[in-house]
Amino acid sequence: MPQFERYIGIDYSGAETPTSSLKGLRVYQAGIGESAREVPPPPSPRKYWTRHGIAMWLAEQLTTDVPTIVGIDHGFSFPVSYFEAHGLPQNWDAFLEDFVAHWPTHENISVESVRNGLAGQGTLRQGSARWRRVCEMRARAKSVFHFDVQGSVAKSTHAGIPWLLSLRRHVRKLHFWPFDGWRVLPGQVGGG
Repeated sequence: MPQFERYIGIDYSGAETPTSSLKGLRVYQAGIGESAREVPPPPSPRKYWTRHGIAMWLAEQLTTDVPTIVGIDHGFSFPVSYFEAHGLPQNWDAFLEDFVAHWPTHENISVESVRNGLAGQGTLRQGSARWRRVCEMRARAKSVFHFDVQGSVAKSTHAGIPWLLSLRRHVRKLHFWPFDGWRVLPGQVGGG
């Protein structure tokens, strides 16, 4: 018997603001033995999902008793170099709190507004495009700080991390792999 009964995949985008309806935001879902199907956004005048809408929908889905695993295509944390440069403890909860305090991209502002110093305090928590996590080095992927290039996940990462903290606060049985440990216990839902 599989540990999970529902599988959710989210194609993410860091463009515009959290309430912007974006073609690049897509949600897919499958059950055991089912093919994945695209999940349309809730009925509204907007044609596409918003980041805020996805976060609210996902929180609702994760409060059910269906064992679920979720994959989102943005970084969930930063390279060790970032923690060292900013004197931060290597603790994911502390990282999330600190990041949201500096990059409040869950509010109705864009990543670009924070990058340009027009909102938040992102200028105090920047990183170098040369800094990469071990997984990025092994996969020869771009850094979560490598903005404005094809195939970059920098904007989606900087737009998505605040929603991870929001989910963490609202869904008690949520397990973020590997930050909460390598094993997801029965009764928990997983994300990573």
